[in-house]
Amino acid sequence: MSADPKVFEIACPHCHTTIWVDPASRSVIRSEKGAAKPKSSLDELLEKEHVRRQGFEQKFEATAELEKQKKQKAKEQFEKALANKDLEEKD
Repeated sequence: MSADPKVFEIACPHCHTTIWVDPASRSVIRSEKGAAKPKSSLDELLEKEHVRRQGFEQKFEATAELEKQKKQKAKEQFEKALANKDLEEKD
């Protein structure tokens, strides 16, 4: 922070640049660029993509299993209702 308490220090959350503004003149007194984001290596990018794809596969498998369970439950309920109907017709 600047030594002058009247000067505003503003940090950009996006690019991490910091500027100091004089409130009286409303001008930028000083600016500093933020630290650059280190570039990822190709291996890191490939690993991230691999993890992302595994997540998709797991979600797909979980969804497929859930649908299978829903169909099984619906089939059981249908058979139960059909059996109850047959019992009612016999009475």
